[in-house]
Amino acid sequence: MSILNGIHIQPRVSANTAAIAALRGLPTSVIGDVMGGRLVGTTALRPVNRSLVSTCGNAFTVRVRSGDNLLIHKALDMLEAGDVLVVDGEGDTTRALVGEIMMTSARVRGAVAFVMDGAIRDADAFEQHQFPCWARGISLRGPYKEGPGSINVSVTIGGMVVNPGDVIVGDGDGIIAVPSALAVQVGALAHAKVTHEQETIKSILDGTYSS
Repeated sequence: MSILNGIHIQPRVSANTAAIAALRGLPTSVIGDVMGGRLVGTTALRPVNRSLVSTCGNAFTVRVRSGDNLLIHKALDMLEAGDVLVVDGEGDTTRALVGEIMMTSARVRGAVAFVMDGAIRDADAFEQHQFPCWARGISLRGPYKEGPGSINVSVTIGGMVVNPGDVIVGDGDGIIAVPSALAVQVGALAHAKVTHEQETIKSILDGTYSS
């Protein structure tokens, strides 16, 4: 761990490929339901992309001061293929934390999505490149670059705690984080629920459904 002038950098948590595979393609709503209580997942974060987007990958977390992206620049150098960059920007939407240049850098390194509890800019570029992004807002104003901040620590985004190495699943409904140790179990339950829901819809369509 590196600590200097309010900047904390922890070692990255490697992706659990089996955990990611267990959840890929599943709806966030169903994952939330089977995880219990229907109280998991983000609030207030929405897809930036106008077309349908989805993602499933490894949480690479960053915490920054409101409107400051110094540590996000450092995080970009540490990203690996399959990472989802998850940034706790204190929910501030007055200044964009990332834009097209930083998105391009992440894409080149193999990152699969951004999740920002803050604002982004260059929204059209995210759509053009079909790079999935969820954010609290959009702002043309640029960020500060002074710090402090932390990398690979627990963060809170949209009311949901995310730990480094969690599996992030995102779709048109929002974002959900699943601890990698629970992913296979959650995935099995979610697949079963999807099958049940498909059977229910089929029975409604063929007139055999009874509530």
